[in-house]
Amino acid sequence: MEEDIILGKTHKLKINRFVDFGCYVDGQNLGEILVPKRYIPAGLQEDDFIEVFVHTDSEDRIIATNEKPYIEVGQFASLKVLAVNNFGAFLDWGLMKDLFVPFIEQQAKMEVDRMYVVFAYVDSATDRIAASSRLEQFMALGPANYELGEEVDIIVTAKTDLGFKVIVNKEHWGLIYSNQVFEKLKIGDKRKAFIQKMRDDDKIDVSLRKTGFEHIDDVSALILKALQEDEFIGIHDKSDPDDIKKQFGISKKAFKKAIGGLYKQKLIAIEDNGIRII
Repeated sequence: MEEDIILGKTHKLKINRFVDFGCYVDGQNLGEILVPKRYIPAGLQEDDFIEVFVHTDSEDRIIATNEKPYIEVGQFASLKVLAVNNFGAFLDWGLMKDLFVPFIEQQAKMEVDRMYVVFAYVDSATDRIAASSRLEQFMALGPANYELGEEVDIIVTAKTDLGFKVIVNKEHWGLIYSNQVFEKLKIGDKRKAFIQKMRDDDKIDVSLRKTGFEHIDDVSALILKALQEDEFIGIHDKSDPDDIKKQFGISKKAFKKAIGGLYKQKLIAIEDNGIRII
């Protein structure tokens, strides 16, 4: 049984016929869909298949493009606000027609040139693709079911007093504590992470490193924290012990051992005149 073609998703569709201004593909449950000429790769013929993203144009007609948007329906992504008017905000999602966020779907009033993590959906009232920064409504209901140490996908949504709030596997809320962050994180970052603890409130503690596999000792954590603030520090394994003591409060031997471990884990780069966080 063929799956329905979904608005706001990428599909591989068969070309039915060519016209002067493009071609029509078999949109199955959505009927024939126009692919404008500028989005058709050279050399295609009738009955060939083309991978296209199905969306609507400025007149709400269903069309398709071979361009890849930054977000599809059912996904989270960090997008930049291009404009704001009396109805809502318009986001850059990589297509000619901007992605609309109604005011009612804004967690906080959006501002031009700022980035926001949003979820893309099809508005049931208008049949238009839209986005929302009110993310809670798109989280899975009920407790999560993960194994400790399990690898998951995360997207960073906010910085809090405790650390970084993240979405785990597009379904659940998670948290990375500040004292376990040894690299630069920004809102919208997508990473691999590991389940560290399942909490009683159905939220999840996650770590960017697998517990017991890539251990970070106190000295290494101290160095990484300093590099988070400055990115580069002009201290290296050949620096004077007094300079190392003044910068980090540790011996040269402890410093060399720590940066050697961090280098092996590809967390820092050791340069001729200092160390740099990766």
